[in-house]
Amino acid sequence: MGREQTRMQSLQPDPAARYRNVLEALWRIIRTEGLWRPMRGLNVTATGAGPAHALYFACYEKLKKTLSDVIHPGGNSHIANGAAGCVATLLHDAAMNPAEVVKQRMQMYNSPYHRVTDCVRAVWQNEGAGAFYRSYTTQLTMNVPFQAIHFMTYEFLQEHFNPQRRYNPSSHVLSGACAGAVAAAATTPLDVCKTLLNTQESLALNSNITGHITGMASAFRTVYQVGGVTAYFRGVQARVIYQIPSTAIAWSVYEFFKYLITKRQEEWRAAK
Repeated sequence: MGREQTRMQSLQPDPAARYRNVLEALWRIIRTEGLWRPMRGLNVTATGAGPAHALYFACYEKLKKTLSDVIHPGGNSHIANGAAGCVATLLHDAAMNPAEVVKQRMQMYNSPYHRVTDCVRAVWQNEGAGAFYRSYTTQLTMNVPFQAIHFMTYEFLQEHFNPQRRYNPSSHVLSGACAGAVAAAATTPLDVCKTLLNTQESLALNSNITGHITGMASAFRTVYQVGGVTAYFRGVQARVIYQIPSTAIAWSVYEFFKYLITKRQEEWRAAK
């Protein structure tokens, strides 16, 4: 799904890579480029996702508790949830940004890269190490509001679906899916700009733009110049569809291991 989202967010796609919707994109990619083509870049994403998510949830859980005790002792604070999510995003994105750059370049139509190492070497030699973090500020600008909306929505839904805050897999899946969908739709314009910064579409650079596109402001101007207001919402359907299972799985797995660890700790304390 990530590949379909990347291509649908392209500002000036190749005629052979113009898609009307997600299903058509997936079908045509498989038919013309092979069954495994949509999976390109998955290995680098998986490599970065492990440590990134460990930092992410550990930081979130610690800060949420600390800030909640200050803002609303003994209760749940949506401000604390949002703030904790924002700070956790700084660590998560620092680990994931290089992997995201490589993944998106490998997913572009007619990408010259067949292996992760080829892509990393080419980017390093041609553009320098800074290219792996060229979109970091835009990534943060997108992900900070995304995660603030995401965590606040999740915790808000948990108060309604699971007020006792017990381990309840169905409520975690539903709350996670809804929270991801809301946050994804709201931050699509920023994701379009991030995709442009990561891929530096050569066709966009030929549209009276010189040099590299750097920074969110430059990316916003380029997107508007090339495609107008509607270009900011390219790929919104794919982005929402991608985030629904992604956040549902992430929250259900996180809550499951949190439940197991908490249960083991309680049993250990009881046995002492």
